Amino acid sequence: MSAAAFPAGPDAAGSDLAWEPGGLLDVLGVAAIVLDASGRVVLWSPQAETVFGYRAEEALGRPAARLLVEARHRHLVLSLFERVLAGGGPWAGVFPVRHKDGRTIPVEFRNTRLQDDQGRFYALGLASDRTTVRRVEQDLSLSSRLVAHSPIGLAVLDPDLRFVLVNPALERIDGRPAVSHLGRTFREVAASPDVAALEPTLREVLRTGTPVLAQTLRGPVGPGGRERVWSVSLYRLQTPGRLVIGVAASVVDITDQHHAAHAAAQARRRLAVVADASERVGTTLDLDLTAHELADLVVPEFADIAAVDVLESILSGPHLRGARAAPGTAVFRALAVKAAYPSPAEAAADPVGEPARYDTERLVTRCARTGRPVLVEHVTDGDLTRIARDGPAAALLRQAGVHSYLAVPLRARGVVLGVLDLKRARNSVAFDQDDVLLAGELAARAAVAIDNARWYRHQSQAALALQRHLLPHGPPRLKQLDVAARYQPASAAVEVGGDWFDAIPLPDDRTALVVGDVMGSGINAAATMGQLRTAAHTLAGLGLAPAVILDQLDRTAADMDDAMATCVYAVYDPHRETCRLACAGHPPPVYVPAGQAPRLLDLPTGAPLGVGGVPFETVEIPFTAGDDLVLYTDGLVETRDQDIDVRLSALTDLLAQSASLPLEETCDLILGALRRPDDHDDVALLIARAQPASGRDHGLDGEEEHARDHGHGRKEAAP
Repeated sequence: MSAAAFPAGPDAAGSDLAWEPGGLLDVLGVAAIVLDASGRVVLWSPQAETVFGYRAEEALGRPAARLLVEARHRHLVLSLFERVLAGGGPWAGVFPVRHKDGRTIPVEFRNTRLQDDQGRFYALGLASDRTTVRRVEQDLSLSSRLVAHSPIGLAVLDPDLRFVLVNPALERIDGRPAVSHLGRTFREVAASPDVAALEPTLREVLRTGTPVLAQTLRGPVGPGGRERVWSVSLYRLQTPGRLVIGVAASVVDITDQHHAAHAAAQARRRLAVVADASERVGTTLDLDLTAHELADLVVPEFADIAAVDVLESILSGPHLRGARAAPGTAVFRALAVKAAYPSPAEAAADPVGEPARYDTERLVTRCARTGRPVLVEHVTDGDLTRIARDGPAAALLRQAGVHSYLAVPLRARGVVLGVLDLKRARNSVAFDQDDVLLAGELAARAAVAIDNARWYRHQSQAALALQRHLLPHGPPRLKQLDVAARYQPASAAVEVGGDWFDAIPLPDDRTALVVGDVMGSGINAAATMGQLRTAAHTLAGLGLAPAVILDQLDRTAADMDDAMATCVYAVYDPHRETCRLACAGHPPPVYVPAGQAPRLLDLPTGAPLGVGGVPFETVEIPFTAGDDLVLYTDGLVETRDQDIDVRLSALTDLLAQSASLPLEETCDLILGALRRPDDHDDVALLIARAQPASGRDHGLDGEEEHARDHGHGRKEAAP
């Protein structure tokens, strides 16, 4: 142990020798007694009073044998005393001594001869209570054996934080003999990237005395390529007198436990990611959104850069055509690209929405064609050319620091739809087989959602095509009436419904205006809409009153397997300057008299078509040149977060602001203000404006009108 282990204190000579109490001699309580040649006590230390009970004035000048030894032992004591004084050498042993209080106590003695400058001889006796000596010996023996045989690595460092003791276990743990530790610091001995942070901790323990327990310290890479891990605990060492003499360190090799805990944590993380995928991927039937959900799930938790690429062939039709059967190149379309941070690798990825052709040498093509994962744990420059689409893209991946690559197939119903492409750059851990299993599980779950979204897209596109085919394809030729109309499908999930509009020319310059909404969505709703629109066209030509038309449409809907629809039917007569309307469960039309404020028409609501048994009524309103009539479906005014009265008020306000605009611009204004990107319902909108008459023909007389309409007066009910 270095001299620095004993902090210096002042003494009379001004030396650097330590003098603080609290050492081992103080623990033992060693008493010093000096006897002259006649056996009388001539020196008596304070510790002697503690051991034997006599004060100095009681012991000095008295024969030690009579004072301290029973009569039966005096002969032995005197012979030992004479041998020491005669130069027979020192004597050591345990001897029973009589205490002042009358007890006999065993005392550990060390006796030797002293000589002064006059040639006189004395006997020096050093004594300590045997119980105390035995306790200290036992403690030292136990400590020594514990240190030597402990499976825990133990070390003692002096106040300069240099090794002064190393046990065999620590030699085995760090693979260095004790001699290579002694006199060196942790930084000089331990091969650990964490040792620089350990030294300030050692100084803090030395300064404060607060222990540090189970601090993890990384060691060198051991057999099998596993990094070794140690658990280090630090304690300050001090004497019973509180003299600080260094720091003790215990070191335990926890490599197995650490890696087992890490593996368990990885397993829990993988389970959590899989569980998260069930909630976060496939929340809608939107194909692009589903792909983005998958990319968001794996970045940054699993990869630094991710791309979701689907085969172009699966987007072209409802029937799956897998890549396995397609020879040669493969054409992919990127649906989503995600990076954990700004990276050149983003520019290297295929642009979202654009097709990209890859030859058979590309790893993504191999993954899609074989339907098996492709893992490149440690990417080389040669690998980059097979990962990227071309040389410049490979250079960008190299610049981004991509060092590990994994591609897993997106397989649904036994057919490959595309590939989930994963890369690591800042994440220094390479992909491994456990990552292959996790990515495969995520890809399998996501592929089902992607396939469902793909099917739904095709269904919606087919429904939209049917819907647009069934709607009017151009402006009708109408007399004294301008009409503008719009159909807009739902934006949130491409949900095509059964909304329709129509402007039907009738005899005598009249015009039938129809707006309806079939309940439900998809192809069935579009087909039902086509049937009802055809029926409305046929009935309109009969010249029946609006209420009668709706009654007939109600019967038609009832015969169509529980089909239901709302509808408003109006007939404009330019000769009488009137408009006659009937409503079947539909939102109220807006009437805008020329130069006046828009108002909602208070029509008898009626029941939706298909309910049956509920009568409809016809209402007549004046409709002169410059007047507007606005018909629409509920998707324009019904939302999940606003009251319908608020939306209807907003509609009338917009119509008031657009009174001077052309009808086409008014349609665009209304849809732009009231429609949202995430609306879940489609909209049909029709606006009609009466034009000045050019040669008025009053048409049929009153009796003919009565026969045609089967009703009387301004408000008529269907029979």
